[in-house]
Order: sequence, then C-alpha cells, then structure tokens
Amino acid sequence: MNIAIEVMGGIAGVLIVVCYFLNIRGKLKVSSPFYIWGNLIGGIFFIIYTLFKGAYFSMFVNVVWVIVALAALFKKKQ
Repeated sequence: MNIAIEVMGGIAGVLIVVCYFLNIRGKLKVSSPFYIWGNLIGGIFFIIYTLFKGAYFSMFVNVVWVIVALAALFKKKQ
C-alpha cells in the first residue's frame, strides 16, 4: 500500500507540473479539458497522498485546488 501511495504522489506532481509547463509555454490553455482534468486528478491524488502522510495543511490546499478545478469543469459544461 505504501508504494501505491508514493506512486500516486508522484503521478500527482507530474500531472500538475506538466499542465502548468504546457500552459506557460503556450501549448495548453487553462480552459483545455486536459488542463482541467490534469489538475483535478493531480489534486485528488495529492489529497490522498498528503492524507496518508499526515500533511493536513497541504491536504487542505489540495482540497481547494480540486474545488477550483471542479468549478472550472462545471463552468465549461455550461
């Protein structure tokens, strides 16, 4: 189980950094489904990772991150 949590944390970091990198390079818009889903999944994985690590403040920040991604996703659907 511990390895799975570490892998989730790694995937979370990669997803969020790749989305950010592609955005600042002009290759991916913040309204892009890949950007939104990458941040949403990355945020959820970070919530799980930080929960298991006992990093509750970081977990709270990632809960906010996921809420922002969900808001963007619902806004896009309208």
